[in-house]
Amino acid sequence: MLKPAALFFLTAALYASVGFGGGSTYNALLVLVGTDYAILPSIALVCNIIVVSGGTWRFHQKGLIPWGRVWPLFALSVPAAWFGGRIPIDEPSFVLLLGVSLLVAGCLMLWQMRVYRERETERPMPRGLPVIGGGLGLLSGMVGIGGGIFLAPILHMMNWGRVKVIAGVCSAFILVNSVSGLIGQAMKLSGQARLSDILSFWPLFVAVCVGGQLGSRAASGWLDPRLVRTLTAVLILFVALRLLWRARSGM
Repeated sequence: MLKPAALFFLTAALYASVGFGGGSTYNALLVLVGTDYAILPSIALVCNIIVVSGGTWRFHQKGLIPWGRVWPLFALSVPAAWFGGRIPIDEPSFVLLLGVSLLVAGCLMLWQMRVYRERETERPMPRGLPVIGGGLGLLSGMVGIGGGIFLAPILHMMNWGRVKVIAGVCSAFILVNSVSGLIGQAMKLSGQARLSDILSFWPLFVAVCVGGQLGSRAASGWLDPRLVRTLTAVLILFVALRLLWRARSGM
């Protein structure tokens, strides 16, 4: 458990420094070390909640989450995440879906840095964005991620608002979807008497708690956000290719 805990610590520190939870990479790491795929989405979602809870509260206190403008996004994504968590999925499909999701997320992050320009004013929410949020919520619940890693590049490419506001919205998006998805996953596992198995992974929860705190503090200090985003995108793409290769080998 020590090696996965160290990797979870580093992942949490890296993702927290750019406002994400890291659920996608926690999932991938758990797959690669042979964790039972039935419980690993729940483990990743718990880690997500631990990492982004503090950040979401700080964004809220600073007024960087415009709840009045973004509630339609959450209104569809939250029930969709719960429903996604309830959907049964076999292991090969899970690994393939996670790998493809990570590949898309990594490419979006790299593209985002090329097209984004800072805005001084906030735009209203595009009409189609809540539908996109619902789709991201569904995916979040199914594979155990928060969805912010997809939402952030989309908002940046739409040039929707200021960097810190987008970060705050994505942090809140990850939190609410992770909680909803976890409830769905827990309901699915309750009939299999597997919920207690998640508690044995407590060292990972401690690791992401410490790593997340360090990452969020580093982000407000000396760390260059563009460098961190580049490193995060490279990490996501590397893990995605590993998962896709594993999925291909299992076919």
